[in-house]
Amino acid sequence: MELRHLRYFQVVAEELNVTRAAERLHMAQPPLSRQIRQLEDEVGVALFDRVGRGIRLTEAGRFLLEQSKQLTLRLEEVIGTTRRIGQQDKRWFGIGFVPSVLYGVLPELIRELRESEQQVEVGLAEMITIEQVEALKSGRIDLGFGRIALNDPAIRQQQVMSEPLVAAVPACDPIPDIAQLTPHELATRSFILYPARPRPSYADHLLSLFSAHGIQLRVAQEANELQTALGLVAAGVGITLVPASIQRLHRDDVRYCPIDAPGFVSPVIMSYRVGDQSPFLAWAVEQVMRRAAEARESRNSGHPGHSLRQEARRRSKRGT
Repeated sequence: MELRHLRYFQVVAEELNVTRAAERLHMAQPPLSRQIRQLEDEVGVALFDRVGRGIRLTEAGRFLLEQSKQLTLRLEEVIGTTRRIGQQDKRWFGIGFVPSVLYGVLPELIRELRESEQQVEVGLAEMITIEQVEALKSGRIDLGFGRIALNDPAIRQQQVMSEPLVAAVPACDPIPDIAQLTPHELATRSFILYPARPRPSYADHLLSLFSAHGIQLRVAQEANELQTALGLVAAGVGITLVPASIQRLHRDDVRYCPIDAPGFVSPVIMSYRVGDQSPFLAWAVEQVMRRAAEARESRNSGHPGHSLRQEARRRSKRGT
């Protein structure tokens, strides 16, 4: 299948008349009909029903039309951006990220990058830290945000912040709202570990925290995605640990409990290539560290954004 097949199909589907479609495409009708038959042979199903002298889309044809329009629209955007970058009207700046950082500093950074006066096209790619390192070395991204430290001489890593971890439990769980769970209490529960692969990842960080307390978790289920893990929690399969910023993701079927263990935190780690002299990268790194410092100052001064553990302690003292 070639791109022209999809474009020919889209015009025929819009006109529902091969003659008019051929006129729009500035080609003869027989070659256009052959291209449509080739496309149908390729996908293995009929895309049009022939009704008398006319045609109409089949269910499969309607689906392909909707999906192919999204593909060609995205392709046009990619080509346009590629052209601007090639003409030096814009430069490409790729960011890799683990999903959990979307609830922290990253959205504000992305907004700031896009609103900057510099002509930059910001590209986003979801990937775990180990994948970010390979993407940085190959030049596919310029900046990465993950949750584990990796030792690679080609990559520089900076810790942006450290988030307390909280336990995600089913909303119907009898644990009191103000309860602070200890690592040993957590280890008595069935545990959902994520991501399952590839490793090393955030999962290994969690396992190491419990191992430092001489505890081995009872892993009942592994998941590859944060949202999947939370869905399994809601279903009563087990509990899991998530960074505190995930609480911004409001779910009626999951609630969060603080952990009574000072070392149970998850760092946000920024990665970029050693020797990258890009002024835009330097500016982006500066913005990240500035926002992280402001967030720490806000928490330390008692403004909104303090940890769930601090709030639970205050509520406990008030007896609420």
